[in-house]
Amino acid sequence: MPENTKKKLDHRFSVAPMLDWTDRHCRYFYRLMSQHTVLYTEMVTTGAILFGKGDYLGYNDEENPVVLQLGGSDPVAMAECAKRAKDAGYDEININVGCPSDRVQNGRFGACLMAEPKLVAECVERMQEAVDVPVTVKSRIGIDDQDSYEFLHEFIKTVSEVGCQHFIVHARKAWLSGLSPKQNREVPPLDYQRVYQIKQDFQYLDISINGGIKTFEETLDHLKHIDGVMIGREIYQNPYMLAEADHVIYHKEGPVISRAEVIEKMASYTDAHVASGDKTKASHVTRHMLGLCNGLAGAKQFRRYLSEHAGLAESTGDVLRKAFELVSE
Repeated sequence: MPENTKKKLDHRFSVAPMLDWTDRHCRYFYRLMSQHTVLYTEMVTTGAILFGKGDYLGYNDEENPVVLQLGGSDPVAMAECAKRAKDAGYDEININVGCPSDRVQNGRFGACLMAEPKLVAECVERMQEAVDVPVTVKSRIGIDDQDSYEFLHEFIKTVSEVGCQHFIVHARKAWLSGLSPKQNREVPPLDYQRVYQIKQDFQYLDISINGGIKTFEETLDHLKHIDGVMIGREIYQNPYMLAEADHVIYHKEGPVISRAEVIEKMASYTDAHVASGDKTKASHVTRHMLGLCNGLAGAKQFRRYLSEHAGLAESTGDVLRKAFELVSE
């Protein structure tokens, strides 16, 4: 097994890469509430980076530590994108071997790559040769009828032999046909024990678990068995839980940011982007914040006000300030 001396992030807790959701505005919002949680970009394809007209690697410096999730399967293109990501300042690069959508399969990446562990290993190897930041893999526990423990074990073994040291495993298999991406997040049964067993068999690897986890109580229970926990949609729907992450998961002392402080910082952030001429609308920022006040009196009014007003051409950060006036903390 090749020795890998590259600096590793503390992956005890992370927010999952979520397509169309974890963009730069969302990640800035999350970083205000937790300084130590590891954040991931939404998946970016090699084609977008190499041939797209937009800035697909742009982010706010305040987001760090942040990981780029990369979609692709051509080792040369993956290596070139890894180099560009490293030059852009990303702390780590993660390969998507878990997304089951038809569009992703047609591009020969995502979960279908679990059937080609040698190709994934070649991508990892080429990327590690190109950059001095860690290259990691996010996968499922299996695909279609290839869902035995032996199949997962062989995949991890093959990819780890070229030096990949960190695997994030979504504890559900993926059906590559017959289920939508949403159904693939809910219908296949969770099998946490299978991920625990991978850690037992590969104790020298860092293994993180993902899928169906909703609370820090569950997170701490999982951390008794594996190295890291990744939560996605529960964070997106109830983002203020991140304000406790540094205390509960990382055992850091210090004040917890209040919702009022988050609102003011995000209002200023929104003002700056709306005024910058980068075509950012207030709604591009506030759409990630609809769940911020969940559990408080006035939360429904908060969501409604943002939904009705943030998309207006003249809206600025004041839309957040006004929405928050409807809430009682």
